[in-house]
Amino acid sequence: MRMDEAGEQRKLQLQELEEIRNDAYESSRIYKEKTAFHDRMISMKDFSVGQKVLLFHSRLKLFPSKLRSRWVRPFIVTNVLPYGAVEIQSPTTAKRFKVNGHHLKPFYEGFQAYNMEDVSLESPNYTE
Repeated sequence: MRMDEAGEQRKLQLQELEEIRNDAYESSRIYKEKTAFHDRMISMKDFSVGQKVLLFHSRLKLFPSKLRSRWVRPFIVTNVLPYGAVEIQSPTTAKRFKVNGHHLKPFYEGFQAYNMEDVSLESPNYTE
């Protein structure tokens, strides 16, 4: 009788392992689909000479152990190099340096915020 129970237990364990393997396969397939979709949606950043861009500056503070990242003031593109490298110049200090194009995003100078319209609301009248 004990051998039959052990055999059943072993079958259940094998079925559970097969389910885990199938779940892992399914989750990896879903992950691959998501990354393929993400890669298709990434647009190429095309920069031209004279365009203003913002530089992504990221630094790690040791004691607070927080990643401090921000977009730094607008720079001017002076040269676009092959393989995504871009040479930029600071308008204030006139220093030139090369950065990866992934660290840049276009700077929109004439960006207007939405116009807000004031709407006066009357207090509701409740009748019983």
